[in-house]
Amino acid sequence: MVRSMTGFGRYENAVNGYHIIAEIRSVNHRYFEYSSRITRSYSFLDDKVKAYLKEYISRGKVDVFLSIDALEDPETKIELNHSLASGYVKALRELASSYGLQDDVTVSTLARYPDIFMIHKSPEDEDIVWAAVSVALEKALRPFLEMRREEGKRMKADVLQRAQAIMQIVAQIEDRSPQTVAEYREKLLIHLKEVLADTQIEQQRVLTEAAIFADKVAVAEETVRLRSHYEQFCSFLEADEAVGRKLDFIVQEMNRETNTIGSKAQDAAVAHMVVDMKAELEKIREQIQNIE
Repeated sequence: MVRSMTGFGRYENAVNGYHIIAEIRSVNHRYFEYSSRITRSYSFLDDKVKAYLKEYISRGKVDVFLSIDALEDPETKIELNHSLASGYVKALRELASSYGLQDDVTVSTLARYPDIFMIHKSPEDEDIVWAAVSVALEKALRPFLEMRREEGKRMKADVLQRAQAIMQIVAQIEDRSPQTVAEYREKLLIHLKEVLADTQIEQQRVLTEAAIFADKVAVAEETVRLRSHYEQFCSFLEADEAVGRKLDFIVQEMNRETNTIGSKAQDAAVAHMVVDMKAELEKIREQIQNIE
């Protein structure tokens, strides 16, 4: 199935005691490139998130936003830094004594200095946190993957239509090629008659020259290979895997054969057909840059 590399999915809800916002977005990229913004205290999940997404995404620049808030605070223990608190009290009283100020050091005064308090939260079970996060990721992945599939269908229809148009042009070139040889032979005969006037023209010479010309402009090998590439192209479009790179390679090969036909063309009509083929190939190439 053809899938686009562009996608977006979002999920926000309470999951197993956590309020989670999960957003996944991606754009085209040659390889799988991952970046994330995860709530700082849960950054230990980053590797798991990346590994999880790689199971579903082969190519693309993937950005993940993950906000995680515990709905119930874990058990918290607050301890006092006695040496620091004692230092503050001593310094404040020395300040009052030195400048004749009222000594009004109280608990409220010390509470203004948060560094004298040490807060210890009970560690959270990483497996429990991951279980909740994986549910949110799975929910966000659904619309994300669906978007990539739907856009992939439209892209498949477009590139297939263009590939079929190229094959129609190939058929026209195959029909036109024998005519170019016949027209060349006729022009050669007319030219020789004008040059040689009443002299008897050797038919064998005309046939030999025409044969040489036919060999120079023959494109049968190229059109056969183009048809083979087209069959591979269609086969890849039906494959249930990431095919973007394969399609890109096939289009390069089709472009190479088209260029060869263009270099051999000694006929204006064929030259125009080659231009049309190259235009369609370029449009296909642009499309498949966003196919996974």
